[in-house]
Order: sequence, then structure tokens, then C-alpha cells
Amino acid sequence: MNTSDRILFLLKTRGPKTAQQLAGMVELTSMGARRHLEAAEEKGLVAFEDVAEKVGRPSRRWLLTDAGHARFPDRHADLTVALIDQVKALFGDEAMDRLIVSREAASEAFYRDTVGTAGALPERVAALAQARDVEGYMAEVETQPDGSLLLVENHCPICAAARVCQNFCRSELEVFRRVLGPGCSVERTEHQLSGARRCAYRIVPV
Repeated sequence: MNTSDRILFLLKTRGPKTAQQLAGMVELTSMGARRHLEAAEEKGLVAFEDVAEKVGRPSRRWLLTDAGHARFPDRHADLTVALIDQVKALFGDEAMDRLIVSREAASEAFYRDTVGTAGALPERVAALAQARDVEGYMAEVETQPDGSLLLVENHCPICAAARVCQNFCRSELEVFRRVLGPGCSVERTEHQLSGARRCAYRIVPV
């Protein structure tokens, strides 16, 4: 991965950053990072916003544009949306619901195979994150100060489908709850379809 792609990846997985912050992450000078950002801006991949600070000048934070997000895999978004529309038109919403239930069962079986051999909750969540990462969700786990776990998905490869049929999102949340078992609660705390830059699930032992 070249430096420009690394910068785009960091903006995707870590959210808006200043040129100085990015420079430290990719081992460049601030000026070098700005050159890469300005080149990406010319291509329409990034934009910036000036954020007021309590003291001093505003800080310039760089973020991905829609075109920048589109650089990451989306599992053939246009075709997926067209197929969903056709299923609804030809067979009705009930048929779409049956398809989602079928997908849900297949996903649950895959995750159970992956998570099944893991032991304690942190290991099970890590195994689930690894399975989601393989599917293109750029998933990772963050341990929170209160001991809870945050399953973070920095990318949604089915976002286009979920926008036209939000039962996909409901289905995934229910699958996570069943796969991780009754020993924990799982709640979605961030949601891309609600305007967040990522999806995140808070997992707490009970």
C-alpha cells in the first residue's frame, strides 16, 4: 500500500484527522502529508473542515468524500440495489423478508463456526470481528475503560443494500446477539445509516 492509499485508509478507519496527525501515523513531515492530501483533494477523494479550538487558530481536519469512501469495496452496490428492487416488484416485500432470513441463517452458521472454538467473551468478540473483517467490514475490537467491548466496523460493504432495505441491519444485530450468546448484551451505538462514519456495537458481560 503506497503512502497516499495509507492516508485514505487511515481516514476511513480513524475518521477526520489533521495533516500533522496523519504525518505522525505514516512517518512523513506535516508538509509531506499536506501534499498527499492536496493531491487527493484535487481528485475529489478528500475534503477538509476547519474546526474551532478553545485556544488559537482553528484546526483543519481532513475527511473522506463520498468518492473517497467509494474507493473501498461495496460488493457491487448498483447491481445489489437493482436486484432488491426487482425482487420487491416481482414477488413483494414478503419475498424480500424470506431472502433476508435465509442470508441471516447462512451468516449465523458461518459466524458460529468461527466463534465456536473461542473461549471467554473477548476471544469470541475478536473471532467475530475477524470473520466480519474477512467479509469486508474493516472490523476491529476496542476495549473500553469500563471493561465493555466495542466491535467497530469502519466500512459497510452492503451499505447500498441496507439503505433500501434496513432489515439487513436489524438482521445483523440479532445474529450478533445469538452468536455471542446469552452471557452478554449487544447494542448498536453508532450506525452509518444514521449519519455516523462507522457502525459500532457495545458488548457488555451480564
